[in-house]
Amino acid sequence: MGPLVVNEFISPDTNLFLAFLIGIGFGFVLESSGFSSSRKLAGMFYGYDTTVLKVFFTAAITALVGMLFFSLFGWVDLDLIYINPTFLHSAIVGGVIMGVGFIMGGFCPGTAFCAISIGKLDALAFIGGLFLGIVIFTEGYPLFEELYKAEFIGAPTMNEILDIPRGVFALGLILVAFGMFWVGEWAEKKFPREEY
Repeated sequence: MGPLVVNEFISPDTNLFLAFLIGIGFGFVLESSGFSSSRKLAGMFYGYDTTVLKVFFTAAITALVGMLFFSLFGWVDLDLIYINPTFLHSAIVGGVIMGVGFIMGGFCPGTAFCAISIGKLDALAFIGGLFLGIVIFTEGYPLFEELYKAEFIGAPTMNEILDIPRGVFALGLILVAFGMFWVGEWAEKKFPREEY
């Protein structure tokens, strides 16, 4: 989450307070959706529970459409939004490592902190592994630096890569989301599993 624009209406302190409230709301939504259960994330990979897919796809398209409308009304300049630079090879390797970690641990970093806040010990083990990974990467950075900086492609957005307007990309992503919702419903019926 990025900060709001600090100006004469929103002070830095108000900005931090709003971020705090948004963080509490985000945690509440995660917990209400059942994301503090490692079975939710594992269920996504095994096909018997696609709640994670539905919630995150809904969040992504809501944010995308919201930002497009904010831009349309002149409330946000999309060209001023910072986009992390992309190093393609390290992104692929890191994505595979994280995906395996999600399957093995049953959490992502956000859901792990949500789970630990309600006392789940398996989340504590997951967070311990997360910090261990950070230490290993930090201390071994000279060994990983070449991979870390491999295949730099700048900071393109998906619509720039596909060479289509932002609105067309947003419509396409919404259609993909509806398709994935349908696939998720099909998978839950095809691979039913009762949670305990």
